[in-house]
Amino acid sequence: MNSASIFVSIFIVISIQSVTGSVNSEISWKATFNPQKVQTIMDSMNYTTLTLENIPPELIVNEVAEMQLVSQFLDRVGVDEKFQEIKVLQNTWNGNLTVRGVFLGQSEVYVKLKLPGRNETQKAKEVLDVVRIIDHIFTGTVALLVSILYINFGAALDLDKVKGILVKPIGPCIGFVGQFVLMPLIAYGLGLWLFPQAPELALGLFFTGISPGGGASNVWTVILGGNMNLSICMTAISTFSMFGMMPLWLFTLGKTIFDKAKLQVPYMKITTFAIALIVPLGIGLLIQRYLPRVRRILVRILKPCSTMLILFIVIFAIWTNYYLFQLFSWEIIIAGLGLPWCGYIFAYILARVMRQSSPDCLAIAVETGIQNTGIAIYLLQVLEQPLADMTIVVPVSVAIMTPFPLLALYAVQKIRDCCNGREHLISLNDTDNSTPIHSVNASTYKEELP
Repeated sequence: MNSASIFVSIFIVISIQSVTGSVNSEISWKATFNPQKVQTIMDSMNYTTLTLENIPPELIVNEVAEMQLVSQFLDRVGVDEKFQEIKVLQNTWNGNLTVRGVFLGQSEVYVKLKLPGRNETQKAKEVLDVVRIIDHIFTGTVALLVSILYINFGAALDLDKVKGILVKPIGPCIGFVGQFVLMPLIAYGLGLWLFPQAPELALGLFFTGISPGGGASNVWTVILGGNMNLSICMTAISTFSMFGMMPLWLFTLGKTIFDKAKLQVPYMKITTFAIALIVPLGIGLLIQRYLPRVRRILVRILKPCSTMLILFIVIFAIWTNYYLFQLFSWEIIIAGLGLPWCGYIFAYILARVMRQSSPDCLAIAVETGIQNTGIAIYLLQVLEQPLADMTIVVPVSVAIMTPFPLLALYAVQKIRDCCNGREHLISLNDTDNSTPIHSVNASTYKEELP
């Protein structure tokens, strides 16, 4: 059998291109889908026109060929997989393709032509672009909220403390070592241990380990009471350092995992990411300088807004990537847990050894453990299919598992604060009960005298 393929996905937009399946070195057939973008949602039907051209004579018997549609994941996208006879005129057929949304996720739908007398299948090598609408909504919403939050960061930023950090950059240096030495080595070691027979998954983990710190690290630092000024400095240094450090790791240890991968560093995407952080930060600094009343309001709502943003990211990220859970194995879960958690622990210990303050240790640990998994996923898209789709499961696992220890720490802090507040209230009540009434009245009376 011969096949061409098209991606169909729930809540996605599919960029459909012409693909060709070869019968032999001399004759080929071509499948074209129209419209080029197909969108379907759960429990709904969608249609696209399918045109088969240059169908070779050996696939046609009495002007009839047998075609089959096969969905890679029927639990996501449903099609009628029965063989159907199609009327071929001048080696061409045109008809409608029906797909049904079943569940959130994506699936490949193959178009197969039966080779009479032989039971063979040949899949086209061409790669089709897939863009999910829900991903665009998620990315756009997070980008907007993070930009607004960075205005708050700019308003709350203490420039004198930032200057002090840059003059004596012990914290940023520790963070640099943790981000670009510890994390790549941890990712490499975990990959060799967990995926000895699956180099594509080890590659996905390594790509995550060499990525810079994520923007959420600043948010978590604020929520957990770390040094926000240090965190923002480390994010800037990490983002710009990756222009040199990422290629260094990719073409050294990276080659030992998958030396045939032709990789390109997404410089434009990284630059856009950096600008997207700098611009709202600058707006916040201007507010701090010229609108002190607005600044006080922004500083007051900084922590609640940060908390709401983190909850939104965690819940929405899990929901949008829910379909990937069925691909999770215990190794992938351990990888998702191990990389950020080891980063937190080792970076915190290193900062303690270097005699950093508790807020600085917390900022360094958070900045080191949180990776920009979006950069890793973007990098992995340059690999050939289906390798690219297989490798992104690991950075998605890391992204989902990263917040859990931080959420646990936040819960512990809240419980501790509640307990401390209750103990303080009890101690005040005890003090009031043990104080003689007449002495209180006398004291009060004396204070009221002119």
